Amino acid sequence: MSLPQPVPPSWKDLGKSSNDLLSKDYHYHGTSLEVKTQTPSNVSFKVQGTRDSKSAIAGDIEGKWTDKVHGLTLTQTWTTANVLRNQVELDNIIAKGLKLDLATSLAPEKGAKTAVVNTVYKQSGLHTRATLDVLRGPIFTADAVLGRDGFLVGAEAAYNVTGGNITRYAAALGYNAPEYAVTIHGLSNFKAFSASYYHRVSRDVEAGAKAVYDTNATHGGVALEVGTKTYLDSSAFVKAKINNSGVIALGYTQSLRPGVKASFGLALDTQKLNDPSPAGPSHKVGVQFVFDS
Repeated sequence: MSLPQPVPPSWKDLGKSSNDLLSKDYHYHGTSLEVKTQTPSNVSFKVQGTRDSKSAIAGDIEGKWTDKVHGLTLTQTWTTANVLRNQVELDNIIAKGLKLDLATSLAPEKGAKTAVVNTVYKQSGLHTRATLDVLRGPIFTADAVLGRDGFLVGAEAAYNVTGGNITRYAAALGYNAPEYAVTIHGLSNFKAFSASYYHRVSRDVEAGAKAVYDTNATHGGVALEVGTKTYLDSSAFVKAKINNSGVIALGYTQSLRPGVKASFGLALDTQKLNDPSPAGPSHKVGVQFVFDS
């Protein structure tokens, strides 16, 4: 008898190890601050804000209440763009492995509204999701990932209910092992293709790469990006990446004390090294501070 298969990653998390390695912890888009607090009554608050190079400030405040016993989570967010977001999540209430949530948003000044119903169902070797965008289309989106012995097969499709036609479809193949992962995507109705690779070289070193080919891209060719992450010690790590456009990005994250983290980022366009300002249009610097109590 074969052993039970683990729950595979969701469609959006296929290739996550490589994507996180190449995109997270590069804080070179201005200055940002994030503060997280937790109350004894299972209510958490998160306040975050970012100031970019144009001196524009964007932020939001989020409150979340969780009832783990009954699988209920309520989240409310208010942004500096005066957008109100609400989300209600029900996890493992109707059936084991089934999660339901309703996410809404309202922009009072513009009168813009959204309402999206999401369902997630997870079992051994299976991870499916379905989304209904009630006010736009309506558009029904479904995806599924099957996994067995590390091999992964996934597909996604979007259906316009009013128009009665499929508006988007995609598929993916992958393999996940304890030390490495490989994923190939066919996206945008198979007009764009991506391949990603992640490798945990050792306990302290990770490496990854991603290649994207888009038939609609004006520049043509393949966009390639490679990166690495090195842990200096238990409280600090350094990340570096470079793409075939000649842009180098560096990131350094340091845990200053329990609950306090600082991250610094730098991006340099090697084809425009003569730009006078390190924070000009070709080069970017930034910093982020996170307080988590």
